[in-house]
Amino acid sequence: MRLRTPFALLGAGLLVLVGPPLLSAGSGSDTGTRIPGLRFMVPNTPGGGYDITARTAAKNAEEADLTGDIEVFNLPGAGGTVGLTRLVGERGNGRLAMSMGLGVVGAVHTNETPRTLADTTPIARLTEEQDIVVVGKDSPYKTIGELLTAWKANPGKLPVGGGSSPGGPDHLAPMLMAQAAGIAPREVNYVPFDGGGELLASILGDKVAFGVSGVGEYLDQIKAGELRLLAVTGPKRVPGLDAPTLREAGLDTEFTNWRGIVAPPGLSDAEREKLVTLVAELHDSPQWRESLKTHGWNDAFLPGDEFGAFLAEQDRRVGSVLKELGL
Repeated sequence: MRLRTPFALLGAGLLVLVGPPLLSAGSGSDTGTRIPGLRFMVPNTPGGGYDITARTAAKNAEEADLTGDIEVFNLPGAGGTVGLTRLVGERGNGRLAMSMGLGVVGAVHTNETPRTLADTTPIARLTEEQDIVVVGKDSPYKTIGELLTAWKANPGKLPVGGGSSPGGPDHLAPMLMAQAAGIAPREVNYVPFDGGGELLASILGDKVAFGVSGVGEYLDQIKAGELRLLAVTGPKRVPGLDAPTLREAGLDTEFTNWRGIVAPPGLSDAEREKLVTLVAELHDSPQWRESLKTHGWNDAFLPGDEFGAFLAEQDRRVGSVLKELGL
């Protein structure tokens, strides 16, 4: 995630992998990228960004003949920390990985969980993407300017929905928007959902005044006319989408999310290297390159220890921004 505001610069996004019990050493699966029985855990509900990322990665890895069938399963709860706890509890399991991102970093802070991302094995950061501000097709707000005018007049009466817990990307983005608009973040009526799938139903059902989510999650609904796109949160407009940036709308802020993959602790060097190599070769595959274009994701590949250092930095910065926002 990249975030620029007058008070902070916050780098911030999702993929976690999960696996069944390890086979014995020397099974012939110790080399290359093939990991029999590999499982990807998604720590939120189907249809959200973590879910789309995990299922896309699994499909592309199979299409590129990097490994065999990969099972993708969902274990939602508490902003991703239920899945994180499960992952850490699978110590030594080299056939399990989890799709994750900034939302899990934030949830660890706001839920004060005993398990943190420092307890995991970092595999790779994969993508970066902008968030979007959307309303239902029947919303009275036709432009971001109209929405901001109504929001500033009475922030508590305009609930904003996001697919992440407090501290996650869909929460931080509207909080920073509010601050830039002169609204005290504590006055924002933020309604958290466990992933973009749950959030979508509430936007379409007019349960929230507007929603904030990743650009790749709602492209189909925007193109179908079910959702009206009002703005994008990054530094530039998104090609193919007719929406201004927040800066163009007069808000002095920008924000991007990121997603990556972590594995359980206690892996051998060989197990860790095999997962990193699998994801690196996935990253270089034509199938993954095409998926980046399809979903509007930006390539943000960062492997192994580099990703681990990035995670530690993100943890510090999210804590700092939550404190600065008074949250």
